[in-house]
Amino acid sequence: QVQLVESGGGLAQAGGSLRLSCAASGNIFSITTMAWYRQAPGKQREMVALITTTGGTNYADSVKGRVTISRTNANNAVYLQMNSLKPEDTAVYYCRTDTFNRNTYWGKGTLVTVSS
Repeated sequence: QVQLVESGGGLAQAGGSLRLSCAASGNIFSITTMAWYRQAPGKQREMVALITTTGGTNYADSVKGRVTISRTNANNAVYLQMNSLKPEDTAVYYCRTDTFNRNTYWGKGTLVTVSS
């Protein structure tokens, strides 16, 4: 199993920046894709960004150019650098990992609130 713990959320002003971190533990050698999702109040959870084992990335259109995802080579952490924050970025942000044996793990989330 893999355990995920997010940190770095909080209150930011529009135009500001936040860096989210997700620490992975347990069977980290089985991790493949790592990703960040978010869920705003009353909305469905959506993918924000993902990064593959080879460093390939994919971003939601709503965050392209403002967000950068990165991971450690040891698979023990994934980060989300968010710049030029907007009020619509307000959400609970979740870390997700997939593994070689097709399991999916989620963290408990960290709240990001962006004030206008």
